[in-house]
Amino acid sequence: MTELRKLYPAYGAYRTGYLDTGDGHQIYWELCGNPKGKPAVFLHGGPGGGISSYHRQLFDPEHYHIMLFDQRGCGRSKPHASLDNNTTWHLVDDIERLRNLMGVEKWLVFGGSWGSTLSLAYAEKHPERVSELVLRGIFLFRPQELHWYFQEGASRFFPEKWERTLSILTEEERTDVIASYHKKLTSDDMQVQLEAARLWSLWEGETVTLLPSEHADSFTEDMFALAFARIENHYFINNGFMDENQQLLDNIEVIRHIPTIIIHGRYDMACQVQNAWELAKALPEAELHIVEGAGHSSDEAGILHQLIKATDKFIGK
Repeated sequence: MTELRKLYPAYGAYRTGYLDTGDGHQIYWELCGNPKGKPAVFLHGGPGGGISSYHRQLFDPEHYHIMLFDQRGCGRSKPHASLDNNTTWHLVDDIERLRNLMGVEKWLVFGGSWGSTLSLAYAEKHPERVSELVLRGIFLFRPQELHWYFQEGASRFFPEKWERTLSILTEEERTDVIASYHKKLTSDDMQVQLEAARLWSLWEGETVTLLPSEHADSFTEDMFALAFARIENHYFINNGFMDENQQLLDNIEVIRHIPTIIIHGRYDMACQVQNAWELAKALPEAELHIVEGAGHSSDEAGILHQLIKATDKFIGK
């Protein structure tokens, strides 16, 4: 049996800073690895999830030069949990600013979950700037995907966890969970915001892995939960700021020349495996890996194995 690949040993950033977007945001960024290595950018999930130090370890530091950053309003970026000037297309512009700051012509783009959405949006707007795509836990931001995860679908597999998520909503409010949570997450009462943020974030924390995770409770930490829930809900209620329901699939032709690896857990409850299948059908040149015995999270052994194999494959390309 093939030994599963694991994260590279921990290593730090050699340079960090803040990018002033000019419209009220300060984006925290860090550069890691070999300054002469293959350029790559890591796009975190959420929206609103932020980066963690272990994200660096998805790349071989001897061969990659990696840009990681906290998207608007989350992690160490400022102002915290801000929804102002915070859309998909603001983030796409931020990625371009960071590429210019790094001083590279093109780079490998790596994104999981919402990061896969943002990777596709960026690649479709700037295909000449993307050398390869590594996409995990595909989320195409179509209405049916939102309905599955925050209305009817995933709730059938986690009834007790879904009941807890609904506990602060009236029967009437439960007919549109995303809209009802939006009112609470943008309330003038910070306690109302926090209560809703913890419940929204815990739902995700407890449903993104095939088996229960010891890290799920970290989703309820106040600062993380507030940014994660507010920003994610803000994007959800605005349909990801996409022009059309299938915008990412409809525009796929412009990136068919980009070498792409798609990785998705068979039992992903947050983003169904059908999303990856449909993306791979639209991108027949892509390499698709459906990981058995895995859910949504990059922490799961089979998914992590494929992610490391993917970044290793593109070394020297």
